[in-house]
Amino acid sequence: MTERHADPVDTLAALILALPDVHQLIAGPGTGAPEPSWGDRFFFVGDERMRPFATVVVQNVPGFDERSDLDRPGRFRLNVELGRVRFRELFGYGPEEFPAHQAEIDFAEAGRWFPHPVYATQGWGSIVNPGPDAAPLIAHAHARSANRRR
Repeated sequence: MTERHADPVDTLAALILALPDVHQLIAGPGTGAPEPSWGDRFFFVGDERMRPFATVVVQNVPGFDERSDLDRPGRFRLNVELGRVRFRELFGYGPEEFPAHQAEIDFAEAGRWFPHPVYATQGWGSIVNPGPDAAPLIAHAHARSANRRR
């Protein structure tokens, strides 16, 4: 008998979906999402799906977002909206300073938070193949989104 391991993307999605009033959209045919993003997951507070607070990206988007090397087997990236203050606390500089720091970042390193390769200037952070320690920042992003919704 072979032991079956849970898919890490499904496990992460279940963690996010356990938060109050969270809705998930999985990009695919009929969702309006471009084909290169099919399979990516977007998490929203409320069913209006106006602005995600977290996303899980499962592949590169050619010509747009390739620096995390997500086309290798078993790789995915969690992205969360941190906001300016938490971004500064985590990375030591504000989102507006990201362009001056991006050359020193390894966007493909697994298990370490870094500014989002594309949306850092909007206060987003990312981690390739996150572990359970990602939960506090997911909760932070969720709380920000829930407060905005109120």
